[in-house]
Amino acid sequence: MRKHILSIVSLFTVVLLLASCGAPKKGTSGSSSGTSTSVSGPSASQWRSGVKGDWVLNTVTRENIPAAYTIKNIFDEAPVDCFVGSTWNLPGGNYRGSITFNADGTLCANGAVRTIVWSIYPGSALEEPQFQFKKIYAGDKATNVTTGYRMNLSFADGETLVMKMPIPLDNGQQGNLVFNFTKVGK
Repeated sequence: MRKHILSIVSLFTVVLLLASCGAPKKGTSGSSSGTSTSVSGPSASQWRSGVKGDWVLNTVTRENIPAAYTIKNIFDEAPVDCFVGSTWNLPGGNYRGSITFNADGTLCANGAVRTIVWSIYPGSALEEPQFQFKKIYAGDKATNVTTGYRMNLSFADGETLVMKMPIPLDNGQQGNLVFNFTKVGK
């Protein structure tokens, strides 16, 4: 009987320990003093659901980036203009998707397909979740690829998606490239 009681107490202790080690929930409202330490936006799983699907990148605009500032390429791939018009396939399940390029140009490869593995980085108590992906080349395993990219998730409503890529500027400030997507087929 004593062993049975000891087993139940041990099991109860383990359950309490696991419950107390769970991730903290994000707050849904800030304090009135403006010093809240929690973010009040969609959770990573809500963003994951909102991002799934096929998207066309309509425009990439600059936010707080001087016109004279040159951005040679993005994602260690190609100039920004090569990505405009690209289709991003972001399925659920294994999160293995693709980017299909649809732009013609000197450094653009119209029809080229880049395989990616994507996910939502949950962020911390002070950060919003971010879209992250890594490019997978033929013969690569996603677990062996150590280079990836992150963009801040800004807006999604099922028909449009906006992500921002932080760009460090020479003056120590930061600007953003703003990626504006629309959903393909509803």
